[in-house]
Amino acid sequence: MQQIVSIEEMRAACGAATSSGRRLGLVPTMGCLHEGHLSLVRRCRAECDLSAVSIFVNPLQFAPGEDLERYPRDLEGDRAMLFSAGADLLFTPEPSSLYGPYHAAFVEVGGLTDGMCGSRRPGHFRGVATIVAKLFNIVRPDAAYFGQKDWQQAMLISRMVSELDFGIDVVVCPTVRDEDGLALSSRNRYLTDSQRRAAPALHRALDAARARALRGGSSPSELQRIVADELQANGLDLEYVEVRAARSLRSAATLDTEEELVVAAAARLGSTRLIDNVLFRTKAGERGTS
Repeated sequence: MQQIVSIEEMRAACGAATSSGRRLGLVPTMGCLHEGHLSLVRRCRAECDLSAVSIFVNPLQFAPGEDLERYPRDLEGDRAMLFSAGADLLFTPEPSSLYGPYHAAFVEVGGLTDGMCGSRRPGHFRGVATIVAKLFNIVRPDAAYFGQKDWQQAMLISRMVSELDFGIDVVVCPTVRDEDGLALSSRNRYLTDSQRRAAPALHRALDAARARALRGGSSPSELQRIVADELQANGLDLEYVEVRAARSLRSAATLDTEEELVVAAAARLGSTRLIDNVLFRTKAGERGTS
């Protein structure tokens, strides 16, 4: 595995790799890797000739008062994990190389950032879209891999790629969970032992909402109530729970639709913010991935 810091060297390495017609995949990350990230790397390796992983804690997607400074970092451990997973290229740029002192160009995707995490983290998705666009322009991948846990982010990137004609396949992979259902996240290490025991209530609540939807005769407001009640009973502070059309992220007025739907929620345990979601189709009676 080759680790590259400079933009010019990364662009050259990727260009050389793809000039012979080989398919290049990219897994963008902020590091402090876990099995969820490695599942993306393995999917990338299975579908592409070469796999690139970026590690960059992006300051643009952190609002004042958020956890930029204390966001977990473990580059040495990350390198070892990626080497074992068979990644070919590791890109670890410095912030100063990506954002100069007078940086003024940003990417915004309208509509998809309304509500859900977009309303609770102003500017977050502008930062996400900007860094992902920059990485795409540096690496020029054929495919890029993201996790379902960050569903709103994945749909935003898919829309950006489509409408700005990047010509990249955006692959959204299933959420990887611990045995008790908690979605893997770098921020899970913030949880105390008692908080960690309570945290799986988020997925249980969403799973209960999905099960109720698939039985029929329910409504978005009932699903929201199911999630809110379960979280309150387990000591989680609900930030939001929303029922939306999965692809467009339009608010769902009814569950009686052939569209795939998503129930997405965010909750807090102490200072730790957890997000999760489930997908389903009520008309087809198909259970979505989780």
